[in-house]
Amino acid sequence: MTSILSAVVSAPSIASAQPSDVAAKAHHNANGKGFINPWPSYKDWSGPGIFFRMMYLRLSGKWTTPDTTPPTVPVRKPEFLPTRQTDKLRATWLGHACYYVEFPGGFRVLFDPVFTDRCSPFSWLGPKRFTEMPCQVEDIPFIDAVVISHNHYDHLSHPTLEKIAKLHPNAHYLVGLGNKPWFKHMGLDDTNVTELDWWEERTLTLSPAQRGEDPDKQEDISATIGCLPCQHTSARTAWDKAQTLWASWSVTSGGKKLWFGGDTGYRTVPELPDSEFDYDEKYADLPHCPAFKQIGDLRGPFDLGLIPIGAYDPRFIMSPMHASPYDSVNIFADTKCEKALGIHWGTWVLTTEEVLEPPKVLKKALKWKGIAVDGVFETCDIGESREY
Repeated sequence: MTSILSAVVSAPSIASAQPSDVAAKAHHNANGKGFINPWPSYKDWSGPGIFFRMMYLRLSGKWTTPDTTPPTVPVRKPEFLPTRQTDKLRATWLGHACYYVEFPGGFRVLFDPVFTDRCSPFSWLGPKRFTEMPCQVEDIPFIDAVVISHNHYDHLSHPTLEKIAKLHPNAHYLVGLGNKPWFKHMGLDDTNVTELDWWEERTLTLSPAQRGEDPDKQEDISATIGCLPCQHTSARTAWDKAQTLWASWSVTSGGKKLWFGGDTGYRTVPELPDSEFDYDEKYADLPHCPAFKQIGDLRGPFDLGLIPIGAYDPRFIMSPMHASPYDSVNIFADTKCEKALGIHWGTWVLTTEEVLEPPKVLKKALKWKGIAVDGVFETCDIGESREY
């Protein structure tokens, strides 16, 4: 790939606000390599700890397997814009955390693409889709940037990135710290990969030549992409937990601003009886992650948030890493998103809640939060596009 065809990556002409303590890098592991969640809202479960707790729940009959018998989540064929011309922000859900977003002005970004049947290191083992893929990578007309929230298999797919690199060789990849070497290790070109730390941002400028268009008739397209905190972790194997950075992301282009939550928890909930509501007044003192309010105060408001709402049960195991819909509406308020769409559900069975439960609970949570207005924080069919 020649450098003239690569996007120009630069610091924004005007830097966005950052927390006063950003230089302390509290999320960098001071005791060794890797990263941590630096808040009391997070509890770190070891891999063996989760495994043995889940085995106990299975043996005791407390771990239920959701019913995936069709019909479940409706799937429709996406309708992507055939050109770069649009005056609205257009977001298309492609399952789980994958969204394709078309910005006014022409910028096109793909978030956490996984176009495989299983989210696993194996093609024959691991969680298998219970809903069909709505399309293939070949069906997407333009991909200028690919944003990866973290390296778990349901968010970072080697076969998918291989295909994107072949079909869209000029696409630029934005990842958290420590993820760039993976591209080279997996045989992918790492020259178009930018690593960022929390609160860092870069502006991508795409020339007409880089987009394969006539430079005499078209202008540059630019987008500012920011790496922001979230409460999660990372791992590709049993030996590399938290060695690479997880993140949420912001993208600003064409006068529109979007926040992508990726995969995140909000607070750690203790083991409770099934009848207990974990947002009951008696649990009001449980600490929640302060990063989302910082994001809203310093980088918001956002025209649209893509916010995780699924893979949350059992709460005492999943809550540090995965938001429930009640957490999600708090994240929505904290980040100052004007509208939101739910992600991280409807594709693979990763936890015990019923597969159609997240959007139902989301409606209850919105009412509980006093956000009972239709069209504010919604879900949609896989393959469906919404405009803002």
